[in-house]
Amino acid sequence: MRKLLITIDGPAGAGKTTVSRALADRLAYNYIDTGALYRGVAYEAKVRGISPEDDAGLEAMCRGLDLRFIRDAAGARLHSNGVEISGYIRSPEMSMMASNVSARPVVRKALLEVQRKLGAEKAAVFEGRDMGTVVFPKADLKFFLTADLSTRAIRRHRELEEKRAFQDFEEVKKDMARRDQNDSSRKEAPLRPADDAMMLDSTCLSVDEIIERMLDAVKKKITGTNN
Repeated sequence: MRKLLITIDGPAGAGKTTVSRALADRLAYNYIDTGALYRGVAYEAKVRGISPEDDAGLEAMCRGLDLRFIRDAAGARLHSNGVEISGYIRSPEMSMMASNVSARPVVRKALLEVQRKLGAEKAAVFEGRDMGTVVFPKADLKFFLTADLSTRAIRRHRELEEKRAFQDFEEVKKDMARRDQNDSSRKEAPLRPADDAMMLDSTCLSVDEIIERMLDAVKKKITGTNN
């Protein structure tokens, strides 16, 4: 069966991670969380005391980083230079710092090659913010997943509570709106749907409904039908 390279872009809290993992599982494809790569860079910059505005420092750091996903019983875990860091990159602080470092051309250039190598064999679902526009403009199938701000903030607030990383709901919503602005207004690879992306709004759709729509699009792409 023909192997596809699938991209799923969208803002924070739209459900990309849940949907991307589920779609990859249904297709028996690899799932690549590209946002985790930028969080990994943000984490390493924080540990080393490198400012998100220090392009020279970031460039030198990225040259020495070996970021890779290693699968275990809990799923694909991010390792940096042989150290597993998945448990350190999901805080609100890392979310904002990742948004800042992802706007730096030196970081995007460093991770572009990493991501394209991961997609060389296809049979993969890439989750991110510029997968279908910049990293894989010729991807076989592109989706853009969104939801209204309040819905996304509720989801993120619930996720943080489950991880016992408590934060006031209004602060979560404010941080998310600020990140939306940062991601969509940056000069380097702004967050936007690819012209040929299939738009899906998860505000009122369940995960299963979204997955079924995606699987239908996959089937049509593989068979070359539009029925």
